[in-house]
Amino acid sequence: MTNKAYLVLEDGTIFEGESFGSDATTYGEVVFDTSMAGYQEMLTDPSFAGQLLMLTYPLIGNYGINTIDDESPNVQVRGLVVREHCVTPSHYQSVETLDAYLKRHGIPGIAGIDTRALTRRLRSAGVMMGVLTSTMSPQEALQ
Repeated sequence: MTNKAYLVLEDGTIFEGESFGSDATTYGEVVFDTSMAGYQEMLTDPSFAGQLLMLTYPLIGNYGINTIDDESPNVQVRGLVVREHCVTPSHYQSVETLDAYLKRHGIPGIAGIDTRALTRRLRSAGVMMGVLTSTMSPQEALQ
């Protein structure tokens, strides 16, 4: 069973999806990346520190997490937003799933989001803060 999660933007826009990673509430500037690969590097890249990172490629996590691709010793993002996350990765160097990795680092994720619509909104509105939560209602997150 999956829990609901919400991404609530500062303009009041609410995206509903499914929670993965850590059950938590976090906030930050919502940013996006259009790369097809390199999600582990992005999660640990200091340039994304404190941000909610949305990945526009439709399936994230298909090659899992390994022990060699970190850009820094810690996860830098505050949250991860994806269209779909892979629950059964396949790669010879994979040591854990994206879900398990985020849980281990206390980072919430949300899947099932229309990342194309969110990208268009961010491109037209510019910099926007957001709250990612699986522990409160969207109305509580707007407070």
